[in-house]
Amino acid sequence: MTPAQPVAQAPFPAEKAVVVGGGIVGVCCALYLQREGYAVTLIDPAAAGDSTAKWSCGQMAVSEVIPLSKPGILKKIPGWLLDQKGPLALRPGALPGILPWFLRFLACARHSKIVEIAEDMATLTHQVYEDYAPLLAACPDKTLMGQRPIIEVFDTPAGLEHEREHLALRQALGFKSEVLDAAAISDLEPSLAGRFSHGLLFSDWRAVSDTKGFIAALTQSFLDQGGVRVRGQVKRIDEVADRASGVTLADGQRYAADQVVIAAGTGSRQFFEQIGAQVPLAGIAGYQVLLPTPGVEIRHSVIYADGGFCFSPMSRGLQIGGTIEFAGPNAEPNFKRADIILEKARKILPRLQLDKVEYGVGYRPFLPDTKPVIDRSSRLSNVFLAFGHGQLGLTLGATTGRLITDLVVGRKPAQDLTPFSAQRFALVGGHA
Repeated sequence: MTPAQPVAQAPFPAEKAVVVGGGIVGVCCALYLQREGYAVTLIDPAAAGDSTAKWSCGQMAVSEVIPLSKPGILKKIPGWLLDQKGPLALRPGALPGILPWFLRFLACARHSKIVEIAEDMATLTHQVYEDYAPLLAACPDKTLMGQRPIIEVFDTPAGLEHEREHLALRQALGFKSEVLDAAAISDLEPSLAGRFSHGLLFSDWRAVSDTKGFIAALTQSFLDQGGVRVRGQVKRIDEVADRASGVTLADGQRYAADQVVIAAGTGSRQFFEQIGAQVPLAGIAGYQVLLPTPGVEIRHSVIYADGGFCFSPMSRGLQIGGTIEFAGPNAEPNFKRADIILEKARKILPRLQLDKVEYGVGYRPFLPDTKPVIDRSSRLSNVFLAFGHGQLGLTLGATTGRLITDLVVGRKPAQDLTPFSAQRFALVGGHA
């Protein structure tokens, strides 16, 4: 007798994952889940690359671990209310609504808290390049991330001296910086020759060639590897018992899922009740100006500390921005803030050409301690949380993707994620 042939078994179907939010954090989560064999659907209402990180300075700011709540911040609030041309502004009408957030924010201004936050953030930012490496290796364009360091310049020695304590903390955490004089600044950036005599070089920072193109290229890599991207607005997470079964879009379309990741930046707030999160997430507006043909060569990404903005040379032009505004939820953008940036930039670079100027605003998802949430939902056991990255979304996109994937597959992350728990803001004994 001829021995019976084994019956061919159908391959075990891949588990389905849905990532809500197609910005830099969302696409990196999708790519890392894909690397683990998940069939991933990425959902976002905007086109690929059209996200908050598009309107950012495009820096891999690996040592930007010092929170915004630096000592003396309380004294500056009256100035923010009075001077709407400053690098950080607060709309008077937004103050009542944002006051609870501000009180938590000011509580992080103690020296001990600043050190704690910096130490926590450094556990993430030390891994940035290692975590991006496999994602960028799968992209055809090998120039997505530049190799030049970042420069910061100051008007006076006082500005540099003000940073000494924070530079020492960064150095203690293993980050690099070098003091620049007038000659060094001129050698690095001839267009700034004679303008600045005090600066810093961050040799372990890098900048992407184009913020929009960077996200779009990673998204295309995700699609090329079999991922699905849907343009739509997620209305709710579908539930069965204590688990998510998928998501439903505003148009009624439903996508089933074994795992769900919420990585929608400020848009994550709409899911807080479902995921059991009491998280004080605020959207802080950051304004940018894009000059497609600037007429001036800027070689490095240059932070102008006293002006509160940055020159970011990109393949689509020179992007100038970074000034931020506390405007309150659902506030209309105030593009006069962008005009202020441009006015200041022209004082430094009078030959700037203003043809075809494009204005943009991104709403950075900030938590009062300026740390992100990287966690599992306390209510739905297969929903994972990746939001609140503030100004470090681009920097921490790949690292967040790796850590979220560790949580999804049940693998112990290399970093302790306790400091990034969504429950760190929960009330205990009546106090946050």
